[in-house]
Amino acid sequence: MADIEKQSSLQVNKSKCCGTPHSDASSSHNQKAWLAVAGSFLALFCSFGQMIAFGTFQSWYSSHQLSSLSGFRISWIGSLQLWAFFFMGGPIGRMFDAWGPSPLLILGTVISVLSLVLTSIATQYYQYLLAQGVLFGLGVALLFYPSVSSVATHFTSYRATAIGIASAGSGFGGVVYPIMLRFLFPASALLSAVSGVLAASAVTAQRETQKRPFSLQDFQVINDRRFLLLVTGSFFVCLGLFIPYFYISDYTESLGINPDLAFYVLSIMNGGSILGRRFNLLCPTAFFSGFICLLFWTFADNLAAVATFSAIYGFLSGAFVSVEMGTRIGALYTFVSIPSLTGGPIAGALLQSQTGSFLPAIGFAGSSMVLGSSLLLASKLSIDERLFNRV
Repeated sequence: MADIEKQSSLQVNKSKCCGTPHSDASSSHNQKAWLAVAGSFLALFCSFGQMIAFGTFQSWYSSHQLSSLSGFRISWIGSLQLWAFFFMGGPIGRMFDAWGPSPLLILGTVISVLSLVLTSIATQYYQYLLAQGVLFGLGVALLFYPSVSSVATHFTSYRATAIGIASAGSGFGGVVYPIMLRFLFPASALLSAVSGVLAASAVTAQRETQKRPFSLQDFQVINDRRFLLLVTGSFFVCLGLFIPYFYISDYTESLGINPDLAFYVLSIMNGGSILGRRFNLLCPTAFFSGFICLLFWTFADNLAAVATFSAIYGFLSGAFVSVEMGTRIGALYTFVSIPSLTGGPIAGALLQSQTGSFLPAIGFAGSSMVLGSSLLLASKLSIDERLFNRV
C-alpha cells in the first residue's frame, strides 16, 4: 500500500511540482501555501483519521445497534470504507487533474456529512454497509487525495515537511475520534462538517492542472515482474495491516478491561502512527508489524501489555503506510483495495469460528504481513541486490 500519506495517487508532474522559486513557501513564506497545509491537516483529520478509528464503531456496534450480528458481519462496514478509499484513488486523481481540489473537497465534505447523518438513522444492516461503508469511504477519498496532492504543488525544497505536517492530521484524528465517539457519537457529523468546510476553503493548488483523458495506461505496469512482486507483497501486507485497528478494542474488552478504557487503546495505536509516519522504510516496517503481532499481541494479557503493543504497532504500521512508491501508485491503490476489503472480515470469521478466541485472527494478521514483507524484499532486490541500499 504505499505512500498513503506522503504522496497520493494524484501524481503531480514535474513541471507542476518544481515551479519557480517565488512559489516555494520556504523562501517566500507564502501564506496561501501554509494555509493549504492547514486545510489539508483538517481534511485528513476528519476523513482518514475517522476511518482508522473504525475499531471504535466495531466495538460499539457489537454491544449496541448491531449486537445481534457477528464481528465478521460488522467488520464488512469498515472494510468497505477501506475498499472505497483505495479503489477510488486513481479515478479521483483524474478528476483532480481536470478540476482541481475545490470541487472535490466540497463534494467530499457533503458526502462525508451525509454518510454520518444517514448512519445515525440507519436501522438495517445493509443501510450501515451503504451509508457508513461505501459512502463514507468515498467521502474520505474525495477529501484525502486532493488535499495531499495540492500541498505538493506549493512546495519545492520543503515538500516532504509540508506533506508530513498535513498527513499528521490523520494521526491526530485517529487519536481524538475514538475518545470523542465513545462519549459523543452525534458530534462526529458536526466535526466532520466544520473541518471539511474549512479544508475546502483553505486548500488550493498552486498551479493550473492539465486535463488528461482517462486511459488504462496505469495498469500496463502489470507486465513488470518487479511491480508484480510489489503488488503481491503489498496485497499480503494489507490483508493483515488493518486487523489490529479493527479489533484491538474488542480484544481489550475480552480481557475483562473496562470498555471505557479499552477505547483509549485504539487512540494509543493511532498516536504511535503519528511518529511512525516520519520514517520511510517499507520492508522492515512491514516485517516487524507482522512480527510484533505474532510475538507481542499473542501474549498481551493485561492493559499495560496491550497499550504497549498498540503504541509499537501504530509506530510500525504508520511507517509502512507513509512510504513513497512513485508514479505507479494509482494502479497499486486499486490492487490493494481487494485485501483491504477482505482482511477484516476474514479475521472476524476466524474469531467467530473459534468462539471468541483471538489467536487465529492474530496469527493470520501477523503471518500475512511477514509473508508480504518477504515479497516486498524480493521486489527490492530485483531492482538493487545490495540489501541495505534504498530504492
